[in-house]
Amino acid sequence: MNSRQSGMNKKSRHGAVWCGLFCLLASFALAQEMKLPNIVIIYTDDQGYADVGCFGAKGFTTPNLDRLAKEGRQFTNFHVAQAVCSASRTALLTGCYPNRVGIQGALNPWANFGISDSETTLAQLVKQRGYATGMVGKWHLGHLPPFLPTRHGFDEWFGLPYSNDMWPPNPKKSSGKKNWPPLPLFENEKVVIPDVSAADQEQLTTWYTERAVKFIDRNKAHPFFLYVAQSMPHVPLHVSDKFKGKSDRGLYGDVIEEIDWSVGQILDALKRNGLEENTWVVFASDNGPWLVYGDHGGSAGPLREGKGTAWEGGTRTPCLMRWPARIPGGTVCNDMLMTIDLLPTIAKIIGATLPEHPIDGLDVWPIVSGQPGATNPHAAYWFYYGKDELQAITTGDGRWKLQFPHSYGSVADNGGGKNGAIGSGVGKKVVKTELYDLSNDIGESVDVADQYPEIVARLERDAEMARTELGDTLTGRTGKGVRQPGKVKTEPKDHLPKE
Repeated sequence: MNSRQSGMNKKSRHGAVWCGLFCLLASFALAQEMKLPNIVIIYTDDQGYADVGCFGAKGFTTPNLDRLAKEGRQFTNFHVAQAVCSASRTALLTGCYPNRVGIQGALNPWANFGISDSETTLAQLVKQRGYATGMVGKWHLGHLPPFLPTRHGFDEWFGLPYSNDMWPPNPKKSSGKKNWPPLPLFENEKVVIPDVSAADQEQLTTWYTERAVKFIDRNKAHPFFLYVAQSMPHVPLHVSDKFKGKSDRGLYGDVIEEIDWSVGQILDALKRNGLEENTWVVFASDNGPWLVYGDHGGSAGPLREGKGTAWEGGTRTPCLMRWPARIPGGTVCNDMLMTIDLLPTIAKIIGATLPEHPIDGLDVWPIVSGQPGATNPHAAYWFYYGKDELQAITTGDGRWKLQFPHSYGSVADNGGGKNGAIGSGVGKKVVKTELYDLSNDIGESVDVADQYPEIVARLERDAEMARTELGDTLTGRTGKGVRQPGKVKTEPKDHLPKE
């Protein structure tokens, strides 16, 4: 081989090395750009719209939630699909209106049904992309084995199967039923505490937080989805010694300050593990405040009514999101969104395939990420309550809301109970269709139906679509798009969780 050939071979080898290095760097850059985000959803129970500092809280402070708002994006018009426990959680996890999948209201400990195997939960969705999935806290989509979180996409779960008031010592249990089942604490599908005591409930927020932090520490090397479903501030209120008497708002304020501490622990765990830049954190409540409990309930602030109603105080909840790599920090969004939109939005972001069956949520990432000119893709949002009652409908932009004739329980006039005792509500009725301009009347105080007949007609047309699809017992309609929940054949005695 002559010297010229030798030089050419060296250049060729050098070129190949540089080409290979360039391709490697390009692949690394592409991998970084396509790196899947971690997802953390923190969902509290019965925390009102005005029960976060940046939303106007009084009598207690929430520095960690306020930090989340400062570093992320505050959503002032974020809604749940129904203002009650099981229904709300169903919508969050399936992207469907809860009555579409046969889950409504709050499942009681005797229920022999729950979320169907045919539904796709957020946990199952992200597992398409190799996510580790963990849950701590309240489930409430069915307490029998076929319905537990570990059967619906979660690798692990530590928490309660239903609400913490479904428990004998609570005076609310005066309905005549006897032999209430215990309130068990589960680890995966094993009962670790057969009957949670009041002392145990004082530790729930701490226990959930410790488990959440450990999950983050264990899964820092690969993408994960963590669902933290706090049992508080649902009555009966309980708080650990480290927060008792700390707030100026009594026990309720103490409980919220402990939840805020919990959020801080989770955020610190993300930072300690170098994960905060590429983790999408979502904080919200499952519905508005349970006003009938008075000083043991929260505040809806300027909103009308609370939990158990289709008024804004029932469905509009505080919401904060942070993802430093993708969501602009220190911003406020007034566009309307709903929990049903999270599943399809997450699917789009991580490249997961949506379920083949119909869902109701839509991709709202342009709004979440603050893209200029972003608009809500929904023509309208539907608000059901009771037994398949279409009680209200709102335009997708969140401005106009139509309330249909229906009955509801009001606590606005009497302030509710004291010191944990349940107060008395007042039965009220919407006797004719009412229209509210939420952009100018967030408290739904002035009916403007007569002034805007064209808006009423538009929303009536949208309501007909809802009735055709999901039905409406208020107008005697049966929906063609309703699916059945999962059911098992059991005797009442079998509804007690086994150790």
